Amino acid sequence: MTATVSLPDDAAARTGGDREDDTAARTEGDREDDTAARTEGDREDDTAARTEGDREDDTAARTEGDREDDTEADPVTMDTTAGRVVRYLRVATFSFELEREDDDLTDGTFDLHAYQQRPGSDEPLFVPFRDKTTGQQTYEGGRYMELAPERDLEDGDEIVLDFNLAYSPFCAYSETFDCPLPPEENWLDVAIPAGEKVE
Repeated sequence: MTATVSLPDDAAARTGGDREDDTAARTEGDREDDTAARTEGDREDDTAARTEGDREDDTAARTEGDREDDTEADPVTMDTTAGRVVRYLRVATFSFELEREDDDLTDGTFDLHAYQQRPGSDEPLFVPFRDKTTGQQTYEGGRYMELAPERDLEDGDEIVLDFNLAYSPFCAYSETFDCPLPPEENWLDVAIPAGEKVE
């Protein structure tokens, strides 16, 4: 799926650009911020806990959307699994449409917001979200996508949102991690039956 991109007025120079392929890669490296306390070693140790069997590949979950300008992008606070509060800056909004063949799945137009703590850095666009599978087929604390655009994004750009790449944060596997919880503005009132599942 592609999504239409919208940026705050001053964010165009601070974010990476849209990926021309549909890999929408989440980064394998550690996040340098102190909010998720994740390291490359932690990610490697946790690989065994995530198998391809945990993911449901759903080609309909790849969506294209547009990026729209958000002129009032205020800092957004997110609670964490350890009870702290962390601050991010909303740097982009992705608007996308879902049109699915399964009559049990809701269609419609939806928005997801992307965040960074240090706009202008190489930090990927962080897209935490909840949907109607949260707490049932997927981790109760929500899932993440991380996008690493190859060029600067501009208002009205299209970017691929591949929900097959949605993954559970490390907190799904160990209470020793402190992970941001998706803010209410990224709670989708629709099921996204793609990406990483929990048993």
